[in-house]
Amino acid sequence: MKKQLAPGALLAPVPVVLISCGTVEKPNVFTVAWAGTVCTHPPMISISVRPGRFSYPLIKESGEFVLNLPSASMARAVDLCGVKSGREVDKFALCGLTAVPAAGVNAPAVEECPVRFSCKVKSVTPLGTHDLFLAEIVSIEADEALFEENGRLALEKADLLAYSHGEYYTLGKKVGSFGFSVRKKKKRRKG
Repeated sequence: MKKQLAPGALLAPVPVVLISCGTVEKPNVFTVAWAGTVCTHPPMISISVRPGRFSYPLIKESGEFVLNLPSASMARAVDLCGVKSGREVDKFALCGLTAVPAAGVNAPAVEECPVRFSCKVKSVTPLGTHDLFLAEIVSIEADEALFEENGRLALEKADLLAYSHGEYYTLGKKVGSFGFSVRKKKKRRKG
């Protein structure tokens, strides 16, 4: 049996990200759990932001932001950046975060995040309580420690956060990989 719920934004889990905007000299950062990949070529993502947020005009006017993927060790900072306003406090200072230049945009990145996406806004769509920022990814930077010898980016080493119905989580054990359901089993050679 299933229990019917009222329609709502209950998709879970979702990535939790830190969006940095403004400039390196005057940065702001805020938490977003409504972010997602929307296109491969060109590489694009979306974020949903309430127009009343302090960062909203910073992104809308500059047309740029950086989507930073935080690790689990940053959970407290991620939460603080979601509940405090840049109107009242310097969240970089409050959380002990470092604003650094990001490749391809003037918006700052969060140095402590293991992966960051520099983004240029392509469109803003009003949806209701939130506006959807559709942005092209112009650069991706990742910590060197996340790369394997063969050059593969091992995101599982980043210990990234997920968000589910008001709670922060880390990812659990691997249960498969893309295409594993149709991959042919290798035959063992008798020796």
